[in-house]
Parts: sequence; C-alpha cells; structure tokens
Amino acid sequence: MKLGIGIGWRPEIADAVEALPGIDWVEAVSENLCTDHLPESLVRLRERGVTVVPHGVSLGLGGAERPDPGRLAGLAARAGLLGAPLVTEHMAFVRAGGPLSASQPLEAGHLLPVPRTWDALDVLCENVRIAQDSLPVPLALENIAALISWPGEELTEGQFLAELVERTGVRLLIDVANLHTNHVNRGEDPATALDELPVEAIAYVHVAGGVEKDGVWHDTHAHPVTRPVLDVLSGLRSRVDPPGVLLERDDDFPPAEELAGELAAIRSTLAVAASGPRTVRPRPALAPEPSSRTAGGRERTAVAQTALLSALVAGTPAPDGFDHRRLGVQSHALAAKRADVVAKVAPELPGILGDGYRKAFLAYARNRPMSGGYRRDALAFAELLLVEGRPDDEAARRRLTLWWQDRAGSRPPRRATRLVRSARAALLGK
Repeated sequence: MKLGIGIGWRPEIADAVEALPGIDWVEAVSENLCTDHLPESLVRLRERGVTVVPHGVSLGLGGAERPDPGRLAGLAARAGLLGAPLVTEHMAFVRAGGPLSASQPLEAGHLLPVPRTWDALDVLCENVRIAQDSLPVPLALENIAALISWPGEELTEGQFLAELVERTGVRLLIDVANLHTNHVNRGEDPATALDELPVEAIAYVHVAGGVEKDGVWHDTHAHPVTRPVLDVLSGLRSRVDPPGVLLERDDDFPPAEELAGELAAIRSTLAVAASGPRTVRPRPALAPEPSSRTAGGRERTAVAQTALLSALVAGTPAPDGFDHRRLGVQSHALAAKRADVVAKVAPELPGILGDGYRKAFLAYARNRPMSGGYRRDALAFAELLLVEGRPDDEAARRRLTLWWQDRAGSRPPRRATRLVRSARAALLGK
C-alpha cells in the first residue's frame, strides 16, 4: 500500500497537523488512544481520507516474556477503530525480570536494544508470530536507536533484520534517524545496514531529529532533522522507493511553518535521490547459524536482559562486557525521561514542588525501579516524600498530601509500614 508523506500526530500539534498541506497519512501512538473512541482531530482527518496508523511502544516484542495478550488485544482494537492498513511496533525490550529470571519485575520506560544473538532472534521471532496471529492487519517492526552495545553479538543489525523477515514475513519500519544514531554511538555504517537488510520488506520510513552531546547522539525527537539523517534517507531512496515516509516530533514542538519546512526538506531529499543513479548492491549472504544450538534461549535472554535493566534502573553492578560510561549515560537518560513523563501524567507534582521537583525525583529514581507504570510511579514518589516529611514547606506538604489521598485513598503509610512492605516484597520476589 502506498502511504505517501506523513507526520506523527500528537495532541499538542493536532491543529497544525490538520492544517498542513500535502499530508497523506499520520501515525498515532497507540497507547495514547482509547480503544472505543477517537480524538475529534483524528476523526476529522479520517473523514478527509487521511490514513491513520497506530504505532505501539509498550509490547516489548524483543523481551524474554511472551507478548501480553491484553496489550495485543488493545493494539488490535485500535487498529480496528482506525481502519488501519497495518500496525507498527519496535524491535526492543521494555521490561525484564519476573518468573523466567526469578527476580523482581522491572520496567525501563523506554525502548532498549535486544542483543543481536541467535538466542534473542529465536525469542523475537516467536513473539512476532504470536503478535501476528493476534492482530487483524499486518505488523511492521522498527529498528531502534541505542546508546549501548551488547557484548558478544553474533549478527549485525542488517543481518538480524534480514533473518527476522526471512523467518516471520514481518514488515519493516526503518527509522533513518536511528541508523544515524547507531552510526555515531556504535560505529555502525548506515550504508552497510541498508545493503544487508531486505529493503523490499519496508512498509514505511521514519525521519526524526536529535542532538549530539559529548560524542553521544541523543535521538530526542525534539530537535530539527539534521543533514546527516537526510543523507541516510537519500541512501535508502537510492535503493528502494519506500511506500511511506513520516516525520516524527514528540516534544518541543515548533511552529507549523517549521514542521512544513522539514516536510519540504524530506520531499526534496526523496526527489533528488530518485532522480539519481540507483544503488544496487548484491545483498550479503545471511550469517550462518551455529551448527549446535541448545534449548533455553528464553531463560538465557531473560537473565541477560534482567541483569542489564537492573544495572540501568536499580543501581546493581554492571554486567560484564558493557561500557560502563555508556551505561551511565543510558541510566541517566532513562531517569530523565521517567521524570519528564511523570511530570506530564501528574503535572500537579512539579506544580507543588516547584524547582525542587526534578532533583527530588531523580534522587527517588536512583535505586527505585519503576514496576507499575508512570501513574503508579508518581504515587510512589509522592508517598516517599510524605513518609520522609517532605517537602519542608508545610503548605506544599499539605497540598501533596491532599493530592496523594485523592488518588490513592487514606493517608500515606508511616515509615515502619513502608519498610515492612518493602521487606515482604523482596521475600516474595515482587
């Protein structure tokens, strides 16, 4: 299906998206939509014939656990509500721990890279097949940006994606900004990845902005699209005519004129690349599988992912082979994103705590991993402050108490009660 040129629909820029000329389709984050009714802006776009594709961020198909049936049902319901021709998700894990690793469940609150190993590939392929059987429309998976590399990887990104497509028939959502990110952060050549992956399986393409800081590229989706990212888009277009190309922006939204300018730059890049010589290189052979494989890939993947995520969000020792500096950068990025999202889902907290919100939340998050979503995280943060007699300002503490009681009921537990709860949870592995 030919999608054309699109933009990520977000509530903050809904009016601008509706007014932008030449928009053929939009993508909406699935988890931000209800399963039984749509925002009026999306209703109007659909009435105009604009295709809407739901883009999931929480399935964690690269995780060791099998996909959650409830999350799959939610994604399927949104696809049906939108009349979408396909749905998309990520080649990533977002949670770890639990029964497979006999440890406390952990949430990253972010997309983390799966190790490019045969074990992880087996797990991902089985999870993809489960998802495909549960969805009413085709599934496409997106390559992700990464700050860290797994030690002992057995496949390149292109080989990993090619094997995934070969085994499952899944479509690909190729994010050229993520290819550029992995070039800066992990030294991976975007051209090599494009040569190795099956470009004919591409469902559509993402283009997004980021920023480089201290030699690390941060895929922020909050900065303008840069020339190097457009160059990767050009390289992709010289190999294949993608069915769709979409501009992503998730924060620090610019005026509509700037969005229109970025869309114009994307169109221009595609047109110039289409008029030039086509890049045709023979695809390298798939990497040979080891002759001897052992069972237990899910368990091994679970242990490895749990160890990494625990180091990132709970302050446990770093697993062997990882770059400790990069783990620190990733850990800080996860905590900062967690603080930002909690501030959005519970805007009263920074309103009550003022300039002290961010410092207090980062201190709270340093060794307290998220395990129940951002709203529960906000409640746990407020509860901890109140148990410790904070904030110091009595009026602010009273406001925080009322906020907590309105959402959690009763009064915040005393310190002793909280310690007993923590000890019980540790004993039960919860």
